[in-house]
Amino acid sequence: MNERMRLRIPRLAALTVAVTLMAVQLAPPAAADDRLVVPRNDTWKTECSACHLAYPPQLLPAHSWRAIVQGLGQHFGTDASLDPGTAAEVQAFLEQNAGRDRDGRGTPVSMRITDTGWFLRKHRKIPAATWARPDVGSRANCAACHRAAERGDFDEHTVRLPR
Repeated sequence: MNERMRLRIPRLAALTVAVTLMAVQLAPPAAADDRLVVPRNDTWKTECSACHLAYPPQLLPAHSWRAIVQGLGQHFGTDASLDPGTAAEVQAFLEQNAGRDRDGRGTPVSMRITDTGWFLRKHRKIPAATWARPDVGSRANCAACHRAAERGDFDEHTVRLPR
């Protein structure tokens, strides 16, 4: 092996490591098997699950949760306002446990988990007719197919699509 080849091999190895680390950092918010450890906060759970699944905070970045909580007066067509103390507690919890891009510099504010690249990739093969079924209702109804969504279990191997 000549001298130039010996210098290229370590550079190639370093490049491979760097690309692998970047890929890991850009991974979706869920673990490899799509099970999240959902942190506990009784206020968040009570307030958010009063109307819908208390979505695990890891599914959106902090800047998205901040925009959602600060816009609860017009929360997807409903006034879901909270008193200032409760709103502050819920917002702090969501931001502290948010998914990647916690500082908001890499992704646009998304108000819907169903608009994130991760969600769209994971659900690209689901036919429109499935989403329209009365027992599903919308893409936001995770529990229609993910029976353990409340516990943060979105493992595709346990999905039960409504028929």
